[in-house]
Amino acid sequence: MEQTIDLKAFILEREDCDAGTISRVKEGLSQGGSQFQVLNEINETLFKRYESAPATQSKKLALKLGITNYFLGYMKEAVRYFKEVDTPLGLFYLGKSLANCRNYEAAAAAFDNAEKAGYSAPQVLLMKASILRLQGQIEKAKAILGKLGELSAFSAEFHFQMASIAIEEGHKKQAIESLEKAVQIDPSHSQALFLLGFFNDQAGQDDEAIRYYEQCLKYPPVNKGVLYNLGILYEDNHQYDRAAKCFERLLKADYNDERARLFLKDAQASLDQTAVPEDEVFDSRFRQVLDLPITDFELSVRSRNCLKKMGLRTLGDLTRTSEMSLLSSKNFGETSLTEIRAVMNQNNLRIGQALEQGTQFEPTRPAPPVHRQHASLPPEQQAMMDRPVSELNLTVRARKCMNRLGISTIGELLSRTSDELLDAKNFGVTSLNEVKEKLTEMGLKLRGD
Repeated sequence: MEQTIDLKAFILEREDCDAGTISRVKEGLSQGGSQFQVLNEINETLFKRYESAPATQSKKLALKLGITNYFLGYMKEAVRYFKEVDTPLGLFYLGKSLANCRNYEAAAAAFDNAEKAGYSAPQVLLMKASILRLQGQIEKAKAILGKLGELSAFSAEFHFQMASIAIEEGHKKQAIESLEKAVQIDPSHSQALFLLGFFNDQAGQDDEAIRYYEQCLKYPPVNKGVLYNLGILYEDNHQYDRAAKCFERLLKADYNDERARLFLKDAQASLDQTAVPEDEVFDSRFRQVLDLPITDFELSVRSRNCLKKMGLRTLGDLTRTSEMSLLSSKNFGETSLTEIRAVMNQNNLRIGQALEQGTQFEPTRPAPPVHRQHASLPPEQQAMMDRPVSELNLTVRARKCMNRLGISTIGELLSRTSDELLDAKNFGVTSLNEVKEKLTEMGLKLRGD
């Protein structure tokens, strides 16, 4: 049995705090159990010592307080304490804390100071590349990474930054490969774990997404997105008690987070619902897969356009057509057919399966007709209506509700009313406001608004 790391010994009983201390803190927190609570207690003890410490000791205590607050996720407090120290380690983590607060210019200055004070230049450059990317200066970030190729053999952070650039440039497959390399080098790289969870979440692979998100929880500081996405996945998989704990943790970190408060209320309300028989749960999940829009999957433009012309919008639609029908469509060849087969196989389905097995593959709802107001639009506006709803960049909860409602294009979304959206499971006022805000940015409104 693994021996529990004594965090108090490494932080409270040792006078100095260095990179080795941080490494042990990470290891200790990854053990779970009561370690996070122990770090809270250490933080309180350090604060009491700091308040009464002489000037000769206050900087060392400020560095320790910066580290404990950083790993507890209290970034503003961490910044406050790191600003009091001038050691390379303190300046480097000041930069990381400021970046977490989205104060990118100040973060870049802190990293510059860390390098001048003697912190590892390659590690500083990786952080500078990250800041540039977050500021939208992709080419400058790429230029820095291009000079750090020697790090590829041992730096998880290098591969994470390469993945982040690939995401910005729309190269999803390349991004996933880089993220997997990052986690292979360092299984505790929480940002890489989060993005792998997110990509699995997008693909509807809930079990894998949950596994990655749960791993993130072992390696603080924990991104709020981890708790939101994990809580929603727990809720979708009827684990309402776990969902509630995620939203409670969000509220503990920020009592004014109204979104987390609403989600917690939903999860707690679901705890009191009558249990659903296992066969009904299976049927519900199965139908959710059938309702997945084809636009959620990576297909060539030719395949997408052909399916759209044939009126095939969901995986369920593909179970209700034959391979021969697909091949008879203009411009649809064997390459496109191979693509579609791969997507169906990933979701344990086959083209034409409904033709063989019958009613369980019937659509749960008729495809919503495009509203009359869109029928005679000019070509440019009609093109807007045909754009995938994924371009709205909705949060996980809102996106899943779009899938459940069979809404795959902006035109289909605009044909719905606010009340129709609110009728969907887990789609509340917060998600509705989010959708409306996104549409308003495009000069659009829901039907009836």
